[in-house]
Amino acid sequence: MFRRMFSRSLYRLQNLSGSRGLSLHHNSSISSDYAVLAAFQPLLHNRPYATTPPPAAFASSLNQTELAKFAAIADSWWDAEGPFKPLHVMNPTRLAFLRSTLCRHFGKDPFSPRPFEGLKFVDVGCGGGILSEPLARMGASVTGIDAVEKNIKIARLHADLDPVASSIKYRWTTAENLVEEQMTFDAVIALEVIEHVADPAEFCKSLSSLTVSNGATVISTINRSMRAYATAIVAAEYILHWLPKGTHQWSSFLTPEELVLILQRASISVEEMAGFAYDPLTGQWTLTDDIGVNFIAFGIKTANNSSV
Repeated sequence: MFRRMFSRSLYRLQNLSGSRGLSLHHNSSISSDYAVLAAFQPLLHNRPYATTPPPAAFASSLNQTELAKFAAIADSWWDAEGPFKPLHVMNPTRLAFLRSTLCRHFGKDPFSPRPFEGLKFVDVGCGGGILSEPLARMGASVTGIDAVEKNIKIARLHADLDPVASSIKYRWTTAENLVEEQMTFDAVIALEVIEHVADPAEFCKSLSSLTVSNGATVISTINRSMRAYATAIVAAEYILHWLPKGTHQWSSFLTPEELVLILQRASISVEEMAGFAYDPLTGQWTLTDDIGVNFIAFGIKTANNSSV
């Protein structure tokens, strides 16, 4: 059922990206997909970003304003009723998608208690470790990285309470720095991160570089739709107070079409996609084919890594 759901969403994306009637003049050496992506560039880059320069040791995809927001609430990562409550509630659904897609791709048993045994994962933008820890319990060798030093300190302290989680390698660093160290992983996971970076295209290039050939890249984010503005910002931040005001900037969201094209340029082929739907009656999230607000994409690193 899930596979049909993902295929329908991806089919709709492909139709949308191919039906915009764009008339582009380009050199024959550039593929048509890259030309379509170029048409999106004003949409992707003409956005207000933090002007504070990043630390010299960190690469330019960081947004210092966004880092400051999360540093201010870092102590609350493991407070299930605090500002990260939406992520705690969403976590089982995110993990269900990861278990399904990654087990299928790597030929693992999804019903095993440790289906990711023998695989190397990196959790990019790991925060306090609320995703890294269950991935480690599912057998993966996990590296968790975050650009906020306080997040890493919180993650390490919490992981030390569990012998399995204590195996996680937490590092205060960025994806770009890991690329410079020539590190690679079977799966690169960045959930609810890309909407907080300064340059999504460069960020995805780094994720691709960290992914082994035929490895997996998984990204989740929020669609730049009016429904997302109404629910993820107005309702979640200003009415229900699930998140601190100003957590999200609507202009920093990506549409599914844009994310697919950015990843395609970075040699990541998106194979499956799903939406997350919240049921206020049960207080739970479920997977759906509605990608109008929260959505998650699973991609495979192609052998040709000629991203530009």
